[in-house]
Amino acid sequence: MNLRLIGIGAGVLIILSLPLAGAIAGPDFAGRDDGKGGGLLSTLGLAEPSRGSSPAPSARSEAPVGLERPGPAEQPRTDSRCGPELTAPYGVEVQTCVLVSEGRTWGRSYYRNTSGHALDAVLTTMGPAGRTVQIRCAVGAGDEPGLCETPREDSVGDPEGYSAVAEFAVPDDEGKLLLRSGSNSPAP
Repeated sequence: MNLRLIGIGAGVLIILSLPLAGAIAGPDFAGRDDGKGGGLLSTLGLAEPSRGSSPAPSARSEAPVGLERPGPAEQPRTDSRCGPELTAPYGVEVQTCVLVSEGRTWGRSYYRNTSGHALDAVLTTMGPAGRTVQIRCAVGAGDEPGLCETPREDSVGDPEGYSAVAEFAVPDDEGKLLLRSGSNSPAP
């Protein structure tokens, strides 16, 4: 065999084994630096502890009684009731929903405009006792997904008493309606 090839192979093997040797030696998380601790098994908590030794207080993972660990705040639940996804032959895709969260109700319409023309959208949320909230949204000519949303209002009565309707039209003198989308669920 060629000695040069054997030398190169041995060098590559040594270089590739260095990260493994470092992982096996491992850091000394327990604070013991006597040369006996550490190692991959100790780091993973799989090694048997020495007699009479206990982990240092900083290595314990349980939280003191009565204290919670910090973390992200829990988000409030949002319930939605959405109508079917509709597509107009002119290149508009829409789905309209009624959303309810923390005692507030609002309408939202998800859309995608692939028509190549800017459009106008009017979103109306209707509630019990003739309550109505309406907003006009400009829909750009790009085909990126977007949404139109009414302001959130305090809920009155049963959430089932709310509905939302979105109408997409060409913004000219005639206002040709391209698509009407509602929050009513499709019949099963």
